[in-house]
Amino acid sequence: MISRLTATVWGLAVTAVLVLLPLSLSDRLPDPIATHWGAGGAPDGSMSQGAALIAVLALWSAIWLVLLGIALWLPGTLGKQANRIFWWASLFFGGALVLGMSITTVLANLDAPGWAAAELAGWQVLAVIAAALAAGALAGYAGRGTADAKPAHQAVPAMSLRPGQRTVWVSRVSVLWPMIAAGVAAAGIAVTGALWVAGMLPGGAFLPGILPVLIIVLAAGLVTGSVSVRVSENGLAIGFGPFGRPGRHIPLSQIESAWAEDRQPGEVGGWGFRGLPGNSTIMVRGGDCLVVRYRSGRLLAVSADDAERGAALVNALVEERIAS
Repeated sequence: MISRLTATVWGLAVTAVLVLLPLSLSDRLPDPIATHWGAGGAPDGSMSQGAALIAVLALWSAIWLVLLGIALWLPGTLGKQANRIFWWASLFFGGALVLGMSITTVLANLDAPGWAAAELAGWQVLAVIAAALAAGALAGYAGRGTADAKPAHQAVPAMSLRPGQRTVWVSRVSVLWPMIAAGVAAAGIAVTGALWVAGMLPGGAFLPGILPVLIIVLAAGLVTGSVSVRVSENGLAIGFGPFGRPGRHIPLSQIESAWAEDRQPGEVGGWGFRGLPGNSTIMVRGGDCLVVRYRSGRLLAVSADDAERGAALVNALVEERIAS
């Protein structure tokens, strides 16, 4: 209820400022107004006052309505503390950022004889970003609520191991769509590179604009498309991507216990690496996850098939280590 009311009031307040500020000062603003500045600080793009207002309202509406829709129709997703923090932070970060953009744009154009004469100082851009980050961080902290309740029965029984017996448990989970995205990105990189070598790119800004995006999609698809989990006397090893790299190793000396738990992307904030320090999830697909509790109290969950068997082996190896 509080999230719905806050989202409504904050959204309407931001919208009112976005509309009233440029309209109240329209006679002191050039038409068109400068809306984009180059690296040197000189304006290099403009829009009419009406188009600029519509553009900033569209940007804010996209952010606001999505978050308001989550609060109205998907309230269950805010049951997890990590989701609540992300939701509150996104709401106020987005509002503060759009407000800052609009205010600095109006101030830069105020009383300018034409859009080309508008002046925007670099420190103002940094100030807007810093203020938006601060607003998001404070809102996330204020809206975090109570910590998630711990499951009543977490640990599974330890697997019975004969003296001297060495057992290894391995699980691998793969999802098709990130791998498809990685393949498309790899093909795009190859085509872009070939066109660049042949001098057939459509413009000088095309390569630096598209290539980083393709590289990010390729890397993200490879890393988040599959995860392998291995439990042995050496501890818990987690590998990402088709080659198991990068990887993460957790020695048995750091583990207190393990259990299997059903987790869904909507509960942890989506796919990939989700959560907060102390309670994080490596979410490749919804369903069975292996969860380990560190001796420090921190939790780590990772998507894994037959996670209960893996947890049983972790507990057996931990007990064996303590007994020895």
